Amino acid sequence: MQNPRKPVAMLLMLAYLFAYVIGVATLSGPVGTLPAWVQLLFYISAGVLWILPLKPLFAWMNAIEPPEED
Repeated sequence: MQNPRKPVAMLLMLAYLFAYVIGVATLSGPVGTLPAWVQLLFYISAGVLWILPLKPLFAWMNAIEPPEED
């Protein structure tokens, strides 16, 4: 039997990533006025830090539930 958590987790990931991308895109205007090295640091950190909030979701999604007893 397939884990029913995976479709739920997939929808949550898509919603989170959509919000994250909108947030970073919204900040691109003010960040664009900063020096180039600050922009570089911002976009590198934004490109790496998106995964950190998803780690607990991955753990929950892949958790194995004990088998049901009859």
